[in-house]
Amino acid sequence: MSNGNERHIRRLTVAILGEAAGNATLDALDIPARLLDQGGPHVSRAAFAMAMNICLFHDLLQRVPSGAAYVRDRLAHRGRVLFDHGALRTVRFGQGSTGALPAGEAAFTRILLPLGYDMAAVYPLDRLKMTGRAYRHRDEPEAIPQFFLSELHVDRFDADFAAASHRVFDSSRDPLDMSATAVLAAFDAGQPVDYAAALGALPPILAAFDRQHDAPAFADYQTLLGQSNEAAWIATEGNAFNHATDRVPDVAMLAEQLRAGGGPIKDRLEISATGRVRQTAFRAERVERTFAGNDIRMVPGSFYEFISRDIDPETGALDLAFDTGNATGIFAMTGAREQ
Repeated sequence: MSNGNERHIRRLTVAILGEAAGNATLDALDIPARLLDQGGPHVSRAAFAMAMNICLFHDLLQRVPSGAAYVRDRLAHRGRVLFDHGALRTVRFGQGSTGALPAGEAAFTRILLPLGYDMAAVYPLDRLKMTGRAYRHRDEPEAIPQFFLSELHVDRFDADFAAASHRVFDSSRDPLDMSATAVLAAFDAGQPVDYAAALGALPPILAAFDRQHDAPAFADYQTLLGQSNEAAWIATEGNAFNHATDRVPDVAMLAEQLRAGGGPIKDRLEISATGRVRQTAFRAERVERTFAGNDIRMVPGSFYEFISRDIDPETGALDLAFDTGNATGIFAMTGAREQ
């Protein structure tokens, strides 16, 4: 039981990740004290959202050794990571659900909206036959990481692609249980959530950020890959974080430093149409995945990204927008040619 004085974000994080990993991840991130110091009898949606993001950041580093090495180096030089956003990919069929999951991004908006996120903007990714949407936290928009949540539109591809997509994704399961849905409903209604309920809901909500479908057949993977690198990536990685992003003061200078040090940084900087948002990334990790029939292959995994954001002169606030061109360029990190 909470005594009312314990800090909710640290307590939830340590309960999920363990004391060593939880404290290490918290110490690696630049989180305002006003969030970290929240305690009392009830857990706020902001504290729950931040604890969820911290656990997802830790999961990303476990799967992306290049990102983990970068974070260790930052810490060695007395730096911390300002976690800007995480990116997710989902699948939407022309009609109906995605297996037992709600269709496309709805699998996650049912989590994000009750936790205080609003859709900030829509980004058509027509070259990829996808749509991206930014979700921003209304309580702490600059401090709590955003989500760049994308949908792949199966109905924009041919019949062979659609058939393979159904064979792969129709087995999707829904990880949310009654404890998770009850807590999300309480947050959505503005009702108090105590620590025990929040802790019980966090594991199934974190489980949503994973692959929910069965191991695909390699032939179906190849069919998807023939038309969409992104669909093939979802086939093996599911709804795990595609990347997590570090907000840095000067991404161009950092990219040159990382490149000089032999880091696996992409060749070109992505610059938004406004010029205020600049991004680059490490190339995606190669990961071993087991396909149906115990067929083991190496495929593209997730990656670590960097972003710089300038002040928007019209608002006087940090420009938290994304950019369609930037997103398309960053998505290429998991493409076959990048591998």
